[in-house]
Amino acid sequence: MIWREKRTLLLILALLLLGNVVFFLTYRVQYQSRLDEMSERLAEAKGQLDKTKRARAEAERSLQGYRKVERDVQLVYDETWSTQPKRLTALIAEVKRLAVASNAVPKTLSFGRQEAEDKSNTRRSKSVGAREMTIGFSVTATYEQVRRMINLLELSNQFVIIDQIALAQGEGNLLTLNLRIKTLFRDETVAAPGGGNRL
Repeated sequence: MIWREKRTLLLILALLLLGNVVFFLTYRVQYQSRLDEMSERLAEAKGQLDKTKRARAEAERSLQGYRKVERDVQLVYDETWSTQPKRLTALIAEVKRLAVASNAVPKTLSFGRQEAEDKSNTRRSKSVGAREMTIGFSVTATYEQVRRMINLLELSNQFVIIDQIALAQGEGNLLTLNLRIKTLFRDETVAAPGGGNRL
């Protein structure tokens, strides 16, 4: 038969086929392990990328929050706690407007000014870079008008502190109210803490 005549050739071909099968199986196993390893590395890289994206988003939110706080502090520093030339007229106008709104208009306003001091240090007081101004006035009004004036002063957008209140009985149902309020103005001669115009 023909296969007996070509036995050597068939044996060589069988050995080549067996070698190819062994090589293919070995390569397939190695290739599969490399493929699995690459898939794992890809999954790790994607996880790291997602983690980095989340961290970046969180950092951007924190930065936006910080910038908002910085803007708010700057607004307070520039407007609410501004210097006397920038705020005094608006403060006096606000006090007069609130007095008119409560129907308890004072005839005169008196002013006093002093350097604000840090009282937390018991050894010696030190300047905090602010000037304190007091505004005093006296009005004759009903109890309801007095209450309304005090309430309006407490709700005012101006930086005002009610420092002293004195009530005295007047004629009929009228009361005499002696009121002293105070505010702080940033000292123009003291440099802003932290450099620039920042608190």
